[in-house]
Amino acid sequence: MEPPRTAPLTPAAVLVPICAREELSVLLTERTPHLTTHAGQIAFPGGRIDAGDADAAAAALREANEEIGLDPNLVEPLGYLDPYRTSTGYLVTPLVALVAPRFTLTVNPHEVADVFEVPLAFLMDQANHRIDSRVWRGAERRFYAMPYEQRYIWGATAGIIKTLHRRLFTS
Repeated sequence: MEPPRTAPLTPAAVLVPICAREELSVLLTERTPHLTTHAGQIAFPGGRIDAGDADAAAAALREANEEIGLDPNLVEPLGYLDPYRTSTGYLVTPLVALVAPRFTLTVNPHEVADVFEVPLAFLMDQANHRIDSRVWRGAERRFYAMPYEQRYIWGATAGIIKTLHRRLFTS
């Protein structure tokens, strides 16, 4: 019997924007409710890597500019986290970067319902990390979740945050 074939993963990139304020914070988006995928979810700015993108960093910066109007000149890339494989068929390359706090955002209302900041200290506190589960496509799926105020940060976004936590706090 032949093993089931899997479709190739779609390359994607996200920006993990750390705002260089007195208290560091992470800039996140809430996707609009009408989108066909991930509607209403909390996400990093990002998306598919296009043929015209030089690399994952270029894609992440382009997407952040398209989605929330973040000026790439205010972004200082620090480095990549390990690629993150999603259950929806993406291989996401997270680019961690410092963002100058003098930014002004222009939200694309077709993709983004809201932009907000979460203190980095909150996200890096393991006490705020939990594992939740849901039934999806007939199977129970377990995933990281980091609820913050009225926001439910979960799935790939929480998984990438957990990857950042491991990189910073695991020797």
